[in-house]
Formats: sequence, structure tokens, C-alpha cells
Amino acid sequence: MNSFLSLGLSESILHRLEELGYTEPTPIQIEAIPAILAGRDVLAAAQTGTGKTAGFALPILQRLVAGPGVKSNHIRALVLTPTRELAVQVEQSIATYGENLPLKSAVVYGGVKINPQMMKLRGGVDILVATPGRLLDLFSLNAVKFAQVETLVLDEADRMLDMGFIHDIRKLFSLLPEERQTLLFSATFSEAIHTLAAGLLQRPVQLEITPRNSTAQSVRQYVLEVDKGKKSSLLSHLICCRGWGQVLVFTRTRYRADQLVKRLKRDGISAAAIHGEKSQNERSRALAAFKKNQLRLLVATDVAARGLDITELPLVVNFDLPKIPENYVHRIGRTGRAGLQGEAISLVSADEVKLLAAIESVIHQTLVRQQETGFVPTHKVPLTRQVQERPKKPKKVKK
Repeated sequence: MNSFLSLGLSESILHRLEELGYTEPTPIQIEAIPAILAGRDVLAAAQTGTGKTAGFALPILQRLVAGPGVKSNHIRALVLTPTRELAVQVEQSIATYGENLPLKSAVVYGGVKINPQMMKLRGGVDILVATPGRLLDLFSLNAVKFAQVETLVLDEADRMLDMGFIHDIRKLFSLLPEERQTLLFSATFSEAIHTLAAGLLQRPVQLEITPRNSTAQSVRQYVLEVDKGKKSSLLSHLICCRGWGQVLVFTRTRYRADQLVKRLKRDGISAAAIHGEKSQNERSRALAAFKKNQLRLLVATDVAARGLDITELPLVVNFDLPKIPENYVHRIGRTGRAGLQGEAISLVSADEVKLLAAIESVIHQTLVRQQETGFVPTHKVPLTRQVQERPKKPKKVKK
């Protein structure tokens, strides 16, 4: 049996892991930690919820403790993430693991005032977790300097390297020291991204703990076939008839998320939406309420597919299938984490057949099709509207 002691971690970090109740490393940690401690570049693929953050955070903390102190406005390790939620989650984990160490960490992201973030960086930060756009903003204001960067991590690297981020990533790579350690972690890698990433690393150790783009066996997945216009009715029916409690629901667009929340509230179901048009404070409040079970449903776009860490989340519903098939893996990875059981249900209409086929091709799995027996969509109209909408008597035609 492997233990954290066998991975070469220091006594102070081992003591902290014992305080946190960590007894046995996960497969990705067993493979990644020694390689990172040895200074190697790493390209790692592992399922969501398998401990990737600790896999890179623990050895980085140990390497930084042994190095020189950080200068004003400088950073020594940089972790880039595609979303604000993931940035916050990763920094919280790093701060937790390094609580007993003389190191400082911070997180920066867009959608909030930049001045408080500039103040955080003034005295220097050992580990900075950032979204690319806000980091470049801080650099343009001379609030952050990269000369001391020893390690760069791209978390959820497939998203960081796609066309939405690639220009910012290339800009940041040109600003960082050439002599550095680079670590790429993700649950999914397309062949094109895999090739591109390999060109950014120096003789990397390639770790593929599970088959590429695979989903966790702890998550039961199936499809409910439904007419497009009846999805909202079916979702309300399932919530009420099956007694669902905490449910994370994904839609394809911001508009769909907002409209679904309105419909659910009309049906007496507490719900809130998080997406790119919501302010960071709105997103944070909704997520906090959901984690505290003050909301029954949280409706999100793919902005939340990566970075939501909700303890023992039992159920994920794909109200719409994602256009990017790999995003399906990240969506359903919000449940069944750390070996717990979870359930992922996709409501699929006829116009989504091609999207479903693309997902099944990526995950190398055919999802079970089901139909909800006993579901009869009803659209109850308030009595006042029933009165108003009674058909009027036809007017007599004058002869």
C-alpha cells in the first residue's frame, strides 16, 4: 500500500496531511508528486475528483519552502485556471495544505475591483492563482512581475489551450522565464491539444491515470428522451416525483439558465443561476446558498463545469447537452467525486442527437436511453388568465 511518506514529502507537509485526515494518496498523486519534486515537467490526465490539485500543490509547496524569499510584486509559482470559481477553489486548497508553512498565496480574477488585488501583490506572493485576462491586466499596471517564477501550472489545461484562451496563454508564456517547471493537468485532452501542450513542455513526464476523456465509474449515467418544448415540465416533474434534493443543472446558454430558473420558481422550486453575465458577488452568493442547502437547484452554464466542488453532490442534470463534447465529462464530474456514488441525467431532444453521438464517441460509451413513464406535461394556467382568455362570442355580422 502506498503512503504519502513514500512519495518524498517533507515532515511538515506530512503532519499537515495527517491533520486533514488524508491517509492514502490517489493514483494521480502517487505518479505526479515524485515527478514534480524531481523538477520534471508534467502532462497529466486524470478524472475529475481524483485529487489533481493536491497532486501539484503539495510538491510545489515543498519546493518553494526550500527556495529564496519572494520580492515585492513578484510571484514564485503561478497557477492559471479558466474560471473564477476554479481559481477560488484551487487557492483555498493551496492555503489549506500550506497552513503551517511560511508561504503566502493569493487569487486574482476578473469581474471584481482590481485595486484590492493590486494591494495583495504589493508585498509579493509565493503562489498566485489567476485567470489569464485579469493577470494580464495586473501585469499591464506593473502590479505583478514574473522574474521569480519557478513553476507554472495550467489547471484544466484543455480549456486553457483552446481558441478562447490561446492568445492570452501565448502572451503569458512570452513573459515568463524560459527556465521554469511547467505542469499541465486536466481530465480531458483532445489529440490537437495534446500535441500543442507537448510542444510547450521540456521532456515532460506523461501521466494518464485513466483512459483519456473517460468518466468515473462511480457515476450512473443515462439519457431521458423528451420533446424540446417539454424539458422544463419534465424537470419539474422529476424534482417533485422523485423527491430530489440538491441538484446541479447545466444549460447551454445564459438565457436558457435564466428562463429555467423563472420557470422553476413558478413551480415552487427554489433555484438560482450562475453564468458569465452574473457579477462575481451574485455567483458567489448563489454557490454559497446551494452548498448550504438553502437552494434546491443551481442552474449553470459551462462556466461552472470546472471549479465547483460541492461535498457529496448526488445529482447532475444536463438540461441541454454541451456543444463541446469534452465538457460533458467536466459537467458530470461534479458528482461522484472521491469515489462516492453519483448520478448524471441528460434530457435529450431530437435536435441533440448529433451532440449525444459526439459525447458517446469521446467517452467511448453508449449511454442508456430511458423514458419517464407516467410523465404527462401539464401547463396549469392561473385562474385569472383562464377568465381573461375565455373565447369571446363571435360578433354578429351586419347584413
